[in-house]
Amino acid sequence: MSVRVLLVENQEIVRLGVRTALSDDQDIELVAEAATGAEGLKVFSESNPDVVVLSLRLPDACAVDDIDKYLASDPKARLLVLADHSGDSEIAKSIKKGALGYVDRNVSAEELVRAVKVVAAGSKFIPERIASILTENLGAEELTNAEHRTLEMLVGGMSNKEIGFALDVSENTVKTHVKNIFGKLGVSDRTSATTTAIKRGLVRIDV
Repeated sequence: MSVRVLLVENQEIVRLGVRTALSDDQDIELVAEAATGAEGLKVFSESNPDVVVLSLRLPDACAVDDIDKYLASDPKARLLVLADHSGDSEIAKSIKKGALGYVDRNVSAEELVRAVKVVAAGSKFIPERIASILTENLGAEELTNAEHRTLEMLVGGMSNKEIGFALDVSENTVKTHVKNIFGKLGVSDRTSATTTAIKRGLVRIDV
């Protein structure tokens, strides 16, 4: 019996690559495709796939946010997150929310097929490189909501005074948030905090 796959990805060239890779395996059937988060959820309920290959970045959604919706629709949904680049924070959030695996958009056809089959069997598929990064940061203390909002504005180039005005808190409070952020990220300045935040996917940068 074939593994039925739904592909949710907005880039046609990526869909073509995934389609080609999966079509070469007789045990996998690509039953449906979608280009947006909303379309993916609609097609999911209609096509009843065994595995959803879900892009981390879509025009109207982020996989991290949509995972809950798929699992609410079907608690047994098996999700494999697909991304071109992503920090360990977003990967960890995806797995924590219920995704069973992660693959890079540059994944080989063989590894993609293997990932789909592993996830279809109900097991986790996390490449060794990603698993190592996740393990390294496993003990890292999470940012509070206020610290995360402060970090987003810091990455956006705002000064402490501007951040305080935006959050409606004192500049001293912002300085405390920034100090805590530096400590939790293991950095000593704003430039390093920005670089680390982007690398780890703590802050989303739309390009």
